[in-house]
Amino acid sequence: MQELINYIFSYKKCTVFVLLYLCVALTVTAQSSKSYVLKASAYQHYVDYFNQMEDENIQQAIPNDSAWQWMQSNIPLFDCPQQNFEEIYYYRWWTIRKHLKKTEKGFVFTEFLIQRSYADKYNLIASALGHHIYEARWLHNQQYLNDDINIWYHGNDGKPLKKLRFYSSWNIDALYNRYKVTANKLSLIELLPDLVQDYSAWEQEKKSANGLFWQYDVRDAMEETISGGRKEKNIRPSINSYMYGNAIGLSKIALLAGNKSIADLYASKADTIKQLVQQKLWNTKDQFFETEKSSDSTAAVREAIGFIPWYFNLPDSNYTAAWKFSVDEKVFKAPFGLTTADRSHPQFRTHGCCKCEWDGAVWPFATSQTLTAMANLLNNYQQTVVSNAHYFSLLNTFVESQYYRGRPYVGEYLDEKTGYWLKGDEERSRYYNHSTFNDLVITGLVGLRPRADDIVEINPLLPTGKWDWFCLDNVLYHGKIITIIWDKTGTKYKKGKGLIVLVDGKRVASSLKLEKLVGHL
Repeated sequence: MQELINYIFSYKKCTVFVLLYLCVALTVTAQSSKSYVLKASAYQHYVDYFNQMEDENIQQAIPNDSAWQWMQSNIPLFDCPQQNFEEIYYYRWWTIRKHLKKTEKGFVFTEFLIQRSYADKYNLIASALGHHIYEARWLHNQQYLNDDINIWYHGNDGKPLKKLRFYSSWNIDALYNRYKVTANKLSLIELLPDLVQDYSAWEQEKKSANGLFWQYDVRDAMEETISGGRKEKNIRPSINSYMYGNAIGLSKIALLAGNKSIADLYASKADTIKQLVQQKLWNTKDQFFETEKSSDSTAAVREAIGFIPWYFNLPDSNYTAAWKFSVDEKVFKAPFGLTTADRSHPQFRTHGCCKCEWDGAVWPFATSQTLTAMANLLNNYQQTVVSNAHYFSLLNTFVESQYYRGRPYVGEYLDEKTGYWLKGDEERSRYYNHSTFNDLVITGLVGLRPRADDIVEINPLLPTGKWDWFCLDNVLYHGKIITIIWDKTGTKYKKGKGLIVLVDGKRVASSLKLEKLVGHL
């Protein structure tokens, strides 16, 4: 392998990038799918149903008749006693496969299946690229993401696509967190100059005089908000959290490359953003991170973007009071999900309907961000505001919301009281690739917490007494297959009682109860 690496680095830079990706693809492909407890055939019926429930009027790289073969080769298997959890888990892998598009430069992940006028080449839209990376990092064949990332950063005659920064993004953070799953640092290091250039461009384009970043709500992919407008330049918790996460990611990537000066520079930039966000965007009265208007006055409205700082573990521990609103039915918790704005605010859902309003309706884009942030809170903070039971309840509601006319469905956004998908009858909304779900199951519910070292860490957020069993199997992690079993009595999977972690079929950690476990890869 080292000889191959040396050979690759003998080429000029542009060829290095391509060959590195080829090397990664070959390495990943060499690790065949292997489940140690679950049998893939037990879940084929879900895909058979999904294929039959629709008229496949749009086909991209992997059509429905090849979906099950592709899934068997690529996805972790999940087994649990709650049928709708299982069904939506396999449904979301089935839908992300629909968005794989083959171009002359490789594979890409689309957001819409139909062509959009504001998209870049190949119908690419940057707003959910971070979600795509977080979700697709669990696929066994990483060539799909390799191609997608290469095209985004080099697909315009060697330069980034023109609309890479058309929307706010946390791509650099996502790329580093992908590395914590794949453990492949070569292609990530090769990207470092491109990522530094990308971050610098954001600073030139969107950094304000007060040191924080501004954005139009529409370019945050969150148009028609209570706090702003399509033409208002506001200091928003969203883009500033993203830039904090990107700075942390750049610092970590630079350390992998052995460049301490760049690592220290971006660690310093991250710390500055952190302090400014806490000083300027925290509304003490509302106990929430809120948008600062261009006039330096607060928007005085709690919106779901106020949870995003925890997606990147930005806030100090004395800000966790904000999370009480996530489980308050008068504020964010609604019958069919977490609203994007405070339900008690006088302007809640006042913009009308069906023009992509972010003034309160439930958006999976925001739900997956908030649940990722809550999982970070439960794992990385000492607090008593929310519990595993709260996490499960909100994730369960997310599952229940992903149905339309009695069939699995994921679209743009939905009514918080009725669960009705507000663009559900429009072709553009079907299979909207604008959120994560399976990453929430893997890293939150089951609790596989990706790390850069050789420790496998498990911390299930399933509440005690909720399920007697579950299993996540065939997880390709650091080049090894991880299996996580919860079997209260030991009779379901016959591998022993309790919580058990296997690496390539060998037990590395166990406990009789649901709790944090660590083992060596």
